[in-house]
Amino acid sequence: MKFKVIGAGLAGTEAAWQIAEAGYKVILYEMKGIKKTPAHKTDLFAELVCSNSLKASRIESAAGLLKEEMFRLGSLTVPIARECSVAAGGALAVDRDVFSKTVTEKIKSHPNISVVNEIVKSIDLNEDEITIIATGPLTDDILAENLKALIGDDYLSFYDAAAPIITAESIDMTKAFSASRYDRGGEDDYINCPFNKHEYEEFIKELVNAEGAVTHDFDVYEGCMPIEKLAKRGTDAPRFGPMKPVGLVNPATGHRPWACVQLRRENAKGTMFNLVGFQTNLKFGEQKRVFSMIPGLENAEFVRYGVMHRNTFINSPKLLNKDFSLRKNKYIFFAGQITGVEGYMESAGSGILAGINAVRLAEKKEPFLLKNDTMLGALSEYISDESVKNFQPMGANFGVLPPIEPKIRDKKERYAAFAERALLSLATSTESL
Repeated sequence: MKFKVIGAGLAGTEAAWQIAEAGYKVILYEMKGIKKTPAHKTDLFAELVCSNSLKASRIESAAGLLKEEMFRLGSLTVPIARECSVAAGGALAVDRDVFSKTVTEKIKSHPNISVVNEIVKSIDLNEDEITIIATGPLTDDILAENLKALIGDDYLSFYDAAAPIITAESIDMTKAFSASRYDRGGEDDYINCPFNKHEYEEFIKELVNAEGAVTHDFDVYEGCMPIEKLAKRGTDAPRFGPMKPVGLVNPATGHRPWACVQLRRENAKGTMFNLVGFQTNLKFGEQKRVFSMIPGLENAEFVRYGVMHRNTFINSPKLLNKDFSLRKNKYIFFAGQITGVEGYMESAGSGILAGINAVRLAEKKEPFLLKNDTMLGALSEYISDESVKNFQPMGANFGVLPPIEPKIRDKKERYAAFAERALLSLATSTESL
């Protein structure tokens, strides 16, 4: 049996790694050596194009539990992320260049993985070949049309947005201050730009009237909502979203700011910071003008402006089995954001499961299916649940897990119980591997 993985993002590299580690040869196709998407800047694998944060680290959080499950299943990316982490309070954020370089080196040096730089335009339907499609939210147009023909009309397109990055030295620290919310993590993990009420209202007025890069009103995930679109929902919408001031005290005033923009380290050296929650579709000149109204960023040097990019995913509940295989052709698997799992690690996790199950199919074994009391199992069930209507992408959260009975009132205790149950369930399930 031959194995082919299309796409060397987080999902594709994890899928190829699982196949290779199981002792099989696999060809990994990646088009970036020939053609880049508008969002990608390098030829490296597993490139992080939106945020450099992989969300919470602690196991008693949904994101942390997800990463621990992945680690225990032999993840490629989780150990690398932990090795090249940068300070980010309770979150696992990485130096994105070091992260992608390390993933690329690991993949290219594996004796069972052959990397081919090629734009794949169609999918071969051969029963002597297993294909994993992990082309992500930026699937090439020609392949996208062929996938549409393969799966029918259940094919959807949405759009994502990425936040700007600025240099640390251009931040005016006489106005900004270093602190993590509620003093979680080191005080230098985040830089905070505080607004008073007047400054905030003037900023919002300019933000909602700024000129966008495109005129189409794209639909995006809530987690990647452009800041200007959020502001149009109401003056206070950003103040109760990414600009919320809770857990922060401005040392200059001794009080909580009216609103606050947080800047998170972009690299280990702390020379660059990204504007947390400021994914945007504004024109570059407008970004410079409007975001320079943020206190402390009057002279900000933008290393990268925010961009809008396409995010394509399939209507998975109508198309996929829980093992990520296509119902109408078990030799074709999907993995990553194209399946409707939302988030870096969610995408990578789906790649792990697709890779494991591709091997099991070749070995004529039953699929490896995690129970829905694990985070990966619950997400797999969600994307394959035929009863799901109006399918929307889903990231890791405790709401997708079955409740614990009797109910635990204390949230921290409840989340800890979710994690304990999930890891016990995972241990039981992996006995069959």
